[in-house]
Amino acid sequence: MPSFTRAARGLSGRREATGRAPSPAAPGPDAADRTPSATGPAATGHGPDDRTGVSADRADTSADRADLPYDEADRRADRRHRVILYGGRVLVGLLTLALWQFASGRWVRAFFISSPTAVGGRLVDLVTTGELWPHLTVTMEEFAVGIAAGTALGVALGLAIVYSGIVGQWFHPYVMALYSLPRVALAPLFIVWFGIGLASKITMIITMVVFVVFYNVHEGVRSIDPDLLDMARGHRATRRQTLRWVVFPALTPWLLTGLRLAVGLALIGAVIAEIVGSSAGLGYYIKTSSNLLDITGVFAGLAVITTIAMIFDFLVGRLERRLLRYR
Repeated sequence: MPSFTRAARGLSGRREATGRAPSPAAPGPDAADRTPSATGPAATGHGPDDRTGVSADRADTSADRADLPYDEADRRADRRHRVILYGGRVLVGLLTLALWQFASGRWVRAFFISSPTAVGGRLVDLVTTGELWPHLTVTMEEFAVGIAAGTALGVALGLAIVYSGIVGQWFHPYVMALYSLPRVALAPLFIVWFGIGLASKITMIITMVVFVVFYNVHEGVRSIDPDLLDMARGHRATRRQTLRWVVFPALTPWLLTGLRLAVGLALIGAVIAEIVGSSAGLGYYIKTSSNLLDITGVFAGLAVITTIAMIFDFLVGRLERRLLRYR
């Protein structure tokens, strides 16, 4: 019976394709005269069905050609938008530097604001003499470990409080209370507890990052469509499968937003901790330059930190565009 059904469906499909019923099985006496010759339409490949296929192919090709100008126009518009966007950003930066250079020594004494040329010369000296690399290495090590640990802890804390029910609500006000504590006031306490090494700096960065990630994860989980969770329960998905296929994809935009905010906060935490107590790092260099009234050195350290923040923000943006291409 299944084979018969498949055969019937195949016959019906052939009837619909040709638009006529099949010829009788028993040929008449002049069947040989009606047999197509080797040079007939069937042999040359120009039968009714073939002409239909050729016409469809030509229609598809014509449609593709009709779409080409629009695709090219879209690509040109996209390139024009990128040129305007990045060109505008470069223009704003150049105008800011030009205004700073013009104001130095004219509107404000150069002792207080230095100048872009002086800061650029100091950066070249720091790179060529190798003085920059030890400070940059220490700060980047603190930054990498602190932001990784703070992000992981924030995700875990957010998921734990949301999915622990009433128990999580017990701890939620205390998390908010810890978030409201001033980090600058905590820096000396961390130095007393962990010393002036990496531990105190990493702890400082974690306290700056964890709450931002926590609140983004917390709100991201609360904003998940309940129908998706009901569908996962209806398919008897386990907790791990629900987290993998429903929760984490829905959390991706929230987590990337928290990560972009965490980059700047992590650098702020590292610099604050180094200013309070350290023997190396960009914050230490800024503090030493400030103590010596070397404003050019202060601006050079700030320029390096700003460049690092811009690079990581660009990388997170590229990651966001890759993971959220559907948007």
